[in-house]
Amino acid sequence: MGKRKSQGLGDSIEKFTEATGIKAGVDKLAEAIGFDCGCEKRKEILNKLFPYNNPQCLSIEDYQYLDQFFGANHESITPMIQNDLSNIYFNVFNVRLQQTSCDSCWRDTIGKLRKVYMEHDNEA
Repeated sequence: MGKRKSQGLGDSIEKFTEATGIKAGVDKLAEAIGFDCGCEKRKEILNKLFPYNNPQCLSIEDYQYLDQFFGANHESITPMIQNDLSNIYFNVFNVRLQQTSCDSCWRDTIGKLRKVYMEHDNEA
């Protein structure tokens, strides 16, 4: 069995139960009594409810916006820009951000978006 990256909590639980032998025991018992334990469905649900931070690729529109954003000198991040960046952040990380006047919060957010932008730029 090769190492695979966990997409969420469900994958991590599956890896744990495989490593400890719990999964093999449950599978044998389920087969013996002809009952589906529901492990796959539970894994999928947990992955959707508790996903790990696996960034999605930038859309063309989001890339173009970030290209213009990073090419400009912004003295401040206006509420309109915050909204745009929040939407892109959600598209990439599936996390909703709150608007804030916290400069360090936006510095971190913009840093994460810059990293995704640069990775996309390097792949092109």
